[in-house]
Amino acid sequence: MSDEVRLTADRIGGRLGERATLVQFSSAFCQPCRATRRTLAEVAAMVDGVAHVEIDAEARLELVRELGILRTPTVLILDARGRIVRRAAGQPRRADVIAALGRAV
Repeated sequence: MSDEVRLTADRIGGRLGERATLVQFSSAFCQPCRATRRTLAEVAAMVDGVAHVEIDAEARLELVRELGILRTPTVLILDARGRIVRRAAGQPRRADVIAALGRAV
């Protein structure tokens, strides 16, 4: 993996936000993943130019390994160019997501 990883819309299977993208790695039987999906969707709807993309970790094992995703949910915050600026494992609080977006936008 290079020093500056950039994720494109093709690699994540969804569109990048104009300002930032919330990328969520989930698995089918992960209860915190459902709550994380709701939280990230709410934040994306509140903040202009922010997109939310959910990735099934089991279906995208190559990407999971490349990015070192060890558990679900894991959330990556990408800037407008697709660079990872923040990452967190576990269920985030809405206030923490909004604060972390400050580094991306």
